[in-house]
Amino acid sequence: MKAIVHRQYGSPDLLACEDIAKPVPGDNEVLLEVQAASVNPLDWHTVRGLPYALRIGNGLRTPKKGVPGIDVAGVIETVGAGVAQLRPGDEVFGVCKGACAEYACAKADRLVPKPARLTFEQAAAVPVAALTALQGLRNRGRLQRGQNVLIVGASGGVGTFAVQIAKALGAVVTGVCSTRNVDLVRSIGADQVIDYTQHDYTTGRRYDLIVDLAGTRPLSECRRALTPRGTFVVVGAPSGKWIAGPDRFVKALLLSMFVRQRIVPFVATPNSADLMTLKNLLEAGQVTPVIDRRYDLTEVPQAIGYLEQGHARGKVVITVQA
Repeated sequence: MKAIVHRQYGSPDLLACEDIAKPVPGDNEVLLEVQAASVNPLDWHTVRGLPYALRIGNGLRTPKKGVPGIDVAGVIETVGAGVAQLRPGDEVFGVCKGACAEYACAKADRLVPKPARLTFEQAAAVPVAALTALQGLRNRGRLQRGQNVLIVGASGGVGTFAVQIAKALGAVVTGVCSTRNVDLVRSIGADQVIDYTQHDYTTGRRYDLIVDLAGTRPLSECRRALTPRGTFVVVGAPSGKWIAGPDRFVKALLLSMFVRQRIVPFVATPNSADLMTLKNLLEAGQVTPVIDRRYDLTEVPQAIGYLEQGHARGKVVITVQA
């Protein structure tokens, strides 16, 4: 099978499309014929090996994970022992390892049926970004109907889902983005949109919940935009060579010990129950994936390179089977 292979840290241009052996599903796994995948910031961080702290689990000198990609949509070819809820021929979407390939193995409890109204490319845009938005708002943010929510980074992969999910949960939503994305964020349901190049979103109005997907402003400044007992969910953070993202998480944990406001660092956890929640929202038309660009499997290096620039509007999708 053809797959994108990651053999050394550095530029996405070092990735290569090669013929490798088709994987074999283990117990409680399925083998997918991948129809589409999508790329996330984790992919370019893994390809670069930055921050260096990531290499502790991925390989200090050379990467252990040979094929990038964790968002997937496809058709089940075979199922491993212990899989009862899925069968060959099922169209599914969810999370797996090595999605940038013609075939990939996935744990059965990280896949759910693909919504009939979505294409495979649309379904592949959903998993990690939408799970992050849902769990950040509902679980960590404890969002309640009628609350005022600020989404910082509202035009990105997670942000476009966060705006729509917050609206579906009954919030009054304000999105923060650059000038060129104001119309996009308004079109997906934001009640108000703040252009951060023209206005300082940390002054003036206060919000019950802020979900920060950009990480470009100090926590002390962001707190000014919170109500006295509001919640600040830290998801994104600037990149660095050593521990930029985790460092911001640690600061958030320490700060939360000394203030009445909740300062909550957060990383999403894939599970079938939340994927089913997303499936229901997608089927009801309350959430629709926003796709910026589509690339073929051989163009994964360009896709990851584009995402790394930080200007993607919504998701960047990989079409594997035309």
